[in-house]
Amino acid sequence: MRWTRRLRLCTAGVVAASALLAAPAARAAEPTERQLTDLVNPFIGTENEGNTYPGAAVPFGMVQLSPDTGHNTGYDYSQNHIRGFSLVHLSGVGCGLGGDLPVLPTTGDVTQTDYAKYAAEFSHDDEAASPGYYRVGLKTGIEAELTATARTGVQRYTFPATDKANVLLNAGQSLHTTVSAKAEILDSRTVRTAITGRGFCQDTKPYTVYTITRFDRPFTAYGTWDGSTATAGSKSGAGGVYVRFDTTEDRTVEATTALSYVDGHGAAVNLRAEGGRSFDAVHRGAQQAWEDRLDDVRAQGGGDSLRRTFYSSLYRSFLAPNIGSDADGRYTGWDQKIHRTDGFTYYQNWSLWDTYRTQSQLLSLLAPREARDMAISVIKISEESGWLPKWGYGTVETNIMTGDPVTPFLTNAYQQGLLKGYEERAYRALKQNADGVPPADSPAVGREADKEYIADGFAPYIKDRPHVKPGDSDYDHGASATLEYALSDAMLAQMARDLGHAADADRYAARAQSYRHIFDPSTGFFRARDASGAFTGPADPAQSEGFHEGTAWQYQWLVPQDLPGMVGLIGGEQAANDRLDSFFAYDQLLADPAKTAREVWVNGPYDYYNTDKYNPQNEPDLIAPYTYLSTGQPWKTTDVVHAALTLFTDAPTGMTGNDDLGTMSAWNVLSSIGIFPVQPGYDTWGLSTPVFDRVDLTLDRRYYPRDALTITAQGTSGTDRYIRSARADGTAYERTYLTTGALRSLRSLAFTVGPRPSEWGTSPEAAPPALK
Repeated sequence: MRWTRRLRLCTAGVVAASALLAAPAARAAEPTERQLTDLVNPFIGTENEGNTYPGAAVPFGMVQLSPDTGHNTGYDYSQNHIRGFSLVHLSGVGCGLGGDLPVLPTTGDVTQTDYAKYAAEFSHDDEAASPGYYRVGLKTGIEAELTATARTGVQRYTFPATDKANVLLNAGQSLHTTVSAKAEILDSRTVRTAITGRGFCQDTKPYTVYTITRFDRPFTAYGTWDGSTATAGSKSGAGGVYVRFDTTEDRTVEATTALSYVDGHGAAVNLRAEGGRSFDAVHRGAQQAWEDRLDDVRAQGGGDSLRRTFYSSLYRSFLAPNIGSDADGRYTGWDQKIHRTDGFTYYQNWSLWDTYRTQSQLLSLLAPREARDMAISVIKISEESGWLPKWGYGTVETNIMTGDPVTPFLTNAYQQGLLKGYEERAYRALKQNADGVPPADSPAVGREADKEYIADGFAPYIKDRPHVKPGDSDYDHGASATLEYALSDAMLAQMARDLGHAADADRYAARAQSYRHIFDPSTGFFRARDASGAFTGPADPAQSEGFHEGTAWQYQWLVPQDLPGMVGLIGGEQAANDRLDSFFAYDQLLADPAKTAREVWVNGPYDYYNTDKYNPQNEPDLIAPYTYLSTGQPWKTTDVVHAALTLFTDAPTGMTGNDDLGTMSAWNVLSSIGIFPVQPGYDTWGLSTPVFDRVDLTLDRRYYPRDALTITAQGTSGTDRYIRSARADGTAYERTYLTTGALRSLRSLAFTVGPRPSEWGTSPEAAPPALK
């Protein structure tokens, strides 16, 4: 360990949070010596619809080998049977996705082919996990252990002494709809599958994954199944394969499964490139990969529970997007053709409506090389399929969620300096996306209501309009789509101006004011308008319609490009602060932050509607606590942020809502270190009190002029949480934000904290500027 001392818990909410922490029943794998990976608890978020997974993966790996218990997204801590250990999972998605090729060890005759029926019981008392490793003792007497490389999952099963030790490879069942499957025995140690699936929340186009599994010793028997019929000695089936071993003397069986989204040859290439090592060697490599990744953030101060929630969030922030190209550089593009990378790694899985707000900025800061390749991959999607993605899984578009999230995702990459050599290619794709609608033969919906938005200044809310394509429709959520389009236009305007496209910049900047067109003066809130332009739906902003997963209260603050303009619409700073105080139940929050967060803010994992309070479980108002930076009361940002941080605990229920591919986890990480992207898609980072006395960030010198940034707030605590002053490289700093340029050049950012709010950051000049 680099730190040598333990300090007291150090945030307003942390003291309260520690009282909420129950000792988790599931545990991290027992450490051999103290490392940062020992602080990660992969079981956090596996209960109460956090929808995380506890299994084995490496940072951004193609494979996430993890148990499936029957929950539609994979693993639910409240369940006690494992159906299999499958290859593909996404952290925190809300609908069934992945779960390809669940594998389960059994003993005795194979009498069932439905994994819900042959599932094995287990207890959390005999279960452990750490980054890159998972183990469980099944009540059948078998121990299962999992680890992974980037493109392979490695299993080790320890059986009782028997001549009927089986491994079932189920190609026909997964977390989504299986369209077709083929499983075959290649030789006495090798099984190959091809699995085509579809579906995520709604129907989607199908995609195919290919696997090859190589065992460390020959089978003594084998068979396949189609439907409920198992045939001993068969080498090919459309349901699955079972292979058998004699473990009367040697009780351990190891297997490596390689995955490819290209073809069977790709799976073989990945197996040759990353297979061939023992389970223990792969486990050590996975653990070291995670240690190296986590080591880029060194936090001092706080207790073990705070540190566990922080490093567990940092861990989840690095789970996706995922490598999509094989070891030979080939990948399947969204045109369903095979392409080859040229100097970059191709990534896939894009929960953009979520990640553009937090996780993409965190990766830009801590993983810029990978973040650059991710942005290039999104550009490639546009060039190969004809359109930019909205919510992409594997090789297909799902069209889940609404608005235009890909624009702030790519403009963020541009503003962080990650698109050198690709600026104009990115801009061409973004301009097409901003100014048009995908044709009927494109799977993408893009900005579906763009025609009306450009002509009338708003996306109409058309209730019960039939969906033209699978997925969500912007017409179902016209009010929030208008706000999202306007945000994206503002970010694209900044990029256009930088690149010399002045006319475009002016046009997009004007469109960024479209949020004004859905402001209803009679209610003082944003409100949906129908196709005729009339305001529609309930006038009560807590009962509003036309907003995606939220109400007018929660979307009130989604105008990061022009908060002064929005504040003006609702009556000025005092009116805005009064409304913010009501929104956050601020008086109650001061009296009891943790109770307010859990009993006033949080109503249920999917309870998005009919409320006038902050919802820290969902994305629309993740930026909202930082609005106080623009209304002259920055200390309230710290109060609200630290209260929200109490929702992250070291327990299976310790996530706030779906993690959504690291979105909530990244919110926790950024808010804990005191810098947050308050204008997603641009280069503005808002400041609040860190929860640690000191955080040392290691930066990549290929992208940053400095190799480290140190953020300090000595003595920060549950009472001394207010910023009294700030110093940037020793010089007094009065603003409540930093630009990316300033962040890149700094070596140190030091906060002095105290028990009462101060005048720091309260002047009009201190607030983050509106974008023009």
